[in-house]
Amino acid sequence: MNEDQTKGKTKDVVGSAKETFGKATGDDETKRSGQADQAEGKVQKGVGKVKDAFSDKK
Repeated sequence: MNEDQTKGKTKDVVGSAKETFGKATGDDETKRSGQADQAEGKVQKGVGKVKDAFSDKK
C-alpha cells in the first residue's frame, strides 16, 4: 500500500466517523463534511491503486 492509499483510507475512516457523529447529533453540516471526506478518501485510494499498477509495470 502506497502513501496515497494510506492517506485515502484515513480520510475515508475519519469521514465515516464524522458522518456518524453528524447523524447522531443532528448536525447536517458535520454529516455532509464526513460524506465529502469519504468521497475524497475513495478518490485518493483510487489514485494510489493506479500509481501502484504503473509502478509494478516498470
